[in-house]
Amino acid sequence: MASTKQKQAARKNLEKARAAQHARAEGKRAPARNSAGMSTSQKNDLPDSAFAFPEERKEPLTDARHVRNAVARFQQVEGVSDAERDRAWQRIRRAADRFDVELSEQDWREIGR
Repeated sequence: MASTKQKQAARKNLEKARAAQHARAEGKRAPARNSAGMSTSQKNDLPDSAFAFPEERKEPLTDARHVRNAVARFQQVEGVSDAERDRAWQRIRRAADRFDVELSEQDWREIGR
């Protein structure tokens, strides 16, 4: 079950998405959507630095949708140490700032609380 902070962040993200959609409908420039996702060859062409977990090449951080997905699946990544998770969380936070994604958690240990 989602916490109050997560619900608030989700509402803000929905408001941003609706505003972008409205702007596109009026013919204004708005962030493009990439609904098709990334192909395997595109993912293979990414540098290691484009991933939250570069050694494992897991959780690409190429757009807002991938950043939200990386947070949602963060706890599912296996075989990594806490130090690697700390570094991955730092990468996710930087990507969230770059793509204007609101995170309710300050630390990866808060996910799911």
